[in-house]
Amino acid sequence: LGYLDWRVLALLFCLMAVVSGLQQGGLFARLSQQAILRAKSVRGLCLLLVSLCFFSSMLVTNDVALLTFVPFSLEVLTLAGREERAVPVVVFQTVAANLGSMATPIGNPQNLYLYAQSGRGLGDFLALMLPYTLLSGLMLLLCLLPGRSAPLAGLAPGGAEPSLRRRRTGMYLLLFLASVSSVAKLLPVWLLTAAVVVCVLAADRRVLRRVDWSLLLTFAAFFVFIGNMGRVPAFRSLLEQAISGHELVTAVCASQVISNVPAAMLLSGYSSDLRELIVGVNVGGLGTLIASMASLISFKYIAKENPHLRGKYFTLFTVANILFLAILLLLIKCLAAF
Repeated sequence: LGYLDWRVLALLFCLMAVVSGLQQGGLFARLSQQAILRAKSVRGLCLLLVSLCFFSSMLVTNDVALLTFVPFSLEVLTLAGREERAVPVVVFQTVAANLGSMATPIGNPQNLYLYAQSGRGLGDFLALMLPYTLLSGLMLLLCLLPGRSAPLAGLAPGGAEPSLRRRRTGMYLLLFLASVSSVAKLLPVWLLTAAVVVCVLAADRRVLRRVDWSLLLTFAAFFVFIGNMGRVPAFRSLLEQAISGHELVTAVCASQVISNVPAAMLLSGYSSDLRELIVGVNVGGLGTLIASMASLISFKYIAKENPHLRGKYFTLFTVANILFLAILLLLIKCLAAF
């Protein structure tokens, strides 16, 4: 039990519960529909759909951003008569969610874990990831601007306006602000956890079923695994020598095989340079389909709704990810030179 990082586990639980509550309250659906109604062209629509994933993932994690906006986008594109744009839009939404989420400690699970391990201040973490986030946003913009700018007429996604439970949404927004305060170490995590549990039990116990308990158990298992392996001198010495001075490359390569969350947890136990590790596992979310488990969410929706497009999607996904990964690694090398 001493190996478990209870602070990280509690923060993960609180963020997942609060974001789930906001989803069920209809906040994301209402905001996204209002944004889409303002799109005037095909290019503007595609840019907006991708931007929703990029910016929302900074606050509600890449998984939630894709779970929320990918099915919504497929519906919107069908209503707009632009089904041919489904594959490129979902590909870039997936890239956008993985890249946007690296900007903040609450953007994805590996950031929350490494942020807690590093002891860095919130400002330091944001400053560390800012150059890569800005370049990522610029690359996404350049990829989407060449799209067709044909006008859209009378687009009304989803029919009736989604209902919004105002009181419940207001409660979850306050809890979200409290969660951010706890991540920034302004609010004790035990107080936040107590508030979230009491509010959820009192307002909507169904939220607890939507918490990703398997992710929490995976984190707990990795804490125990890393703690025990660290007590084996030969293994610890071998891994530390292999990783030392090569944290970024090791993190990127490991992410391609076991995904970036397990890579972050495994490598952090044997490296003191968490700065390089943070950058590595975030950039390492690009590449293969399993480099970031969030990417499988988008693939699942494409395979379900348009199974004949799986090959096309996988090809474009792989090309786009390798291109973005290569450019970001080049930027990292250039920044290191200074």
